[in-house]
Amino acid sequence: MKRHDILGTPVDALTYEDAVELAGESIRQKKPLWILAVNPEKIMKALDDARLKAVLSAADVFIPDGVGILWAGKILGKRFQQRVTGVDLFLALTEEAARQNWRVYLLGAARGVAEEVARNLEQRFPGLVIAGVRDGYFTANEESAVAETIREARPDLLFVGMGSPRQEHFIRTYQDKMGVPLCMGVGGSFDVLSGKKKRAPRWLQQLGLEWCYRLVTEPARILRMGALPRFMLLVLRRKFGLLKLKGDKK
Repeated sequence: MKRHDILGTPVDALTYEDAVELAGESIRQKKPLWILAVNPEKIMKALDDARLKAVLSAADVFIPDGVGILWAGKILGKRFQQRVTGVDLFLALTEEAARQNWRVYLLGAARGVAEEVARNLEQRFPGLVIAGVRDGYFTANEESAVAETIREARPDLLFVGMGSPRQEHFIRTYQDKMGVPLCMGVGGSFDVLSGKKKRAPRWLQQLGLEWCYRLVTEPARILRMGALPRFMLLVLRRKFGLLKLKGDKK
């Protein structure tokens, strides 16, 4: 598996099949594995926040989630085999969990959403074992107790849908305590899989325009989308040797 550097953030050139295989090895060996979905917005946050960058760098697998990552790879001469989206990998891992009898825990979103996701997944993948669900509405003082509840549920996979960077901080802080072989932050995937929000039509996804659909249906995202032009500019500057990053050889 080739690992590339995109503006100081590692991103792995892997496929869905690769990620599922890595997950299986982690669960069978009881070896902790943290899968992190990387997109331009997350990279820009890491450039502006050294503490967040340190947290993100602690992950084990970095999937290229976001068409901007593939675009950056082409510009910088770093090939990715395919885009691996967080929501689709979430589904692929859940499907494999049903086949392998792995226990799944869902943490995040508003009250009732995780329960709806669990019902939908159980219907979609017969035999799926849901070890537990919990909404994401808890305080920092309650985090340790939530982590203990998850530990007691003994899941093999934990999907955390609390938004970035909160979900990353939670996984980084409590993965060892929870004893979960595989952890993955899934952002707003719970809202999509519960039916609360609609995903872009497949043809738009294939054209790499899912971001456009989300912007039209969620105008408030325009503030977050502001990171994309800056990301593109920095990639171009990097391409032509006009951008130096910490760690570059002198």
